[in-house]
Formats: sequence, C-alpha cells, structure tokens
Amino acid sequence: MTKKSKTPWPTKDAMQQVYDMHLWGGKDFDFYSGSGSHDSHIIEPYLDAISTFLKSHNKKLTVCDLGCGDFNIGKQLLKYTEKYIAVDIVENLITRNKALFKEDNLEFHCLDIVEGDLPKADCIILRQVLQHLSNAEIETIIKKLSDYKFVILTEHIPTGNFEPNKDIISGQGIRIRKNSGVDLLKAPFNLKIEEQKVLNETILEDDKGIIVTTIYTL
Repeated sequence: MTKKSKTPWPTKDAMQQVYDMHLWGGKDFDFYSGSGSHDSHIIEPYLDAISTFLKSHNKKLTVCDLGCGDFNIGKQLLKYTEKYIAVDIVENLITRNKALFKEDNLEFHCLDIVEGDLPKADCIILRQVLQHLSNAEIETIIKKLSDYKFVILTEHIPTGNFEPNKDIISGQGIRIRKNSGVDLLKAPFNLKIEEQKVLNETILEDDKGIIVTTIYTL
C-alpha cells in the first residue's frame, strides 16, 4: 500500500516531531492530536454532523480517514461505516493505534498521502490535515480525490474576509497566522465539484478563527 518517496519526507519528520515533543499539548498522553481532537466544544458538534451524514445512507459507506491522528475522533464514527480505513504518516502512531483499536471493520495504514496511492473508499475524511501542508502537497492530493464520491473537509480558517491559500512550509503551523486558510474551490486548487454543503461551523474563543466542516460531492 505504501509508496515511499525517493527523497526525505519533510512532512513525515515534522509530524513525528509534533508527537515526540508534544507540540500540540497532551504531555500526559503517549500521542495527542491536539485540542481539535479532544475539546468537547469542537468535537461534539462535529461528531453529530458526521454521524448524521453517515446514517443518512441506506447502505453504509466505506470511509477513508486521511490523517487519523490519535483516533479519538475516528473511534466514535466506526459503527456508522461499512469499513473504516484510518491513515496517518507517523509510523509509531499507527503501530500504537493498531494495538489499541481492534474492530472487524477497521484497518490502519501508515501512508504518506502525498506520495502514496490512496485506499479505495466511498468517502474521504480530511480533518484539519491540509491546513498543515504546502500548496504543492495539497495540489498533489487533490488530483487523487476524483476517485471518491464524497470528501468531508474540515479546515481552521479566519473569521471574516481573508485571502485564501497563502502558501506555507509543511509543519505544525497553519495559515491562520497569515490571515489565510485553505479553500479548495479557489486558486490554485480549483477543485471541481457537483455540490457542497457546510455540515458544521465552530467559532473558537478569543477570535482564534472558525473550524468549518464541508462535504463536497465530486
């Protein structure tokens, strides 16, 4: 499944450092994917929106979660899916997840989603993943999304007007510091879709932006 790059993986190294040094907090945890995966104010409305969408289908969907992190979110969506394929770039995180979470309809894969071939599924979940990647990496991922029916994208963006898609170097930071955020429908990405629907919006305190979850039908 995994296709390795011929060059070093700066994104992999950056994400490994995030977990090794607890740069997103959670020093009492072995792995911690940040408050965005644990703060009830953020995750409860998200889980409600996604589970409602998944339950709306007569036939359960196969879901591929690109950037599953510590799996605090994914473990709560499993029961609504035919199969849940959880992917992350950090190898020892995936090893830990495999040991902790075991279900018949659950698979874990260690995969660089920029370099590798993505698993087959009905629906992709990209939850606060693209915001950490460079524009070049995002463009590479977008080219692979046409094989999927649905893409559920969650991004942390500024409140009010902002210039979308300012480029960054991949790492723990996001574009919010540049008063920017990822918008796949705008240049340079220009994702082609049939339909879009905002599933959830969570306004963060202290003017720290808004977390928006949108479902795209491709």
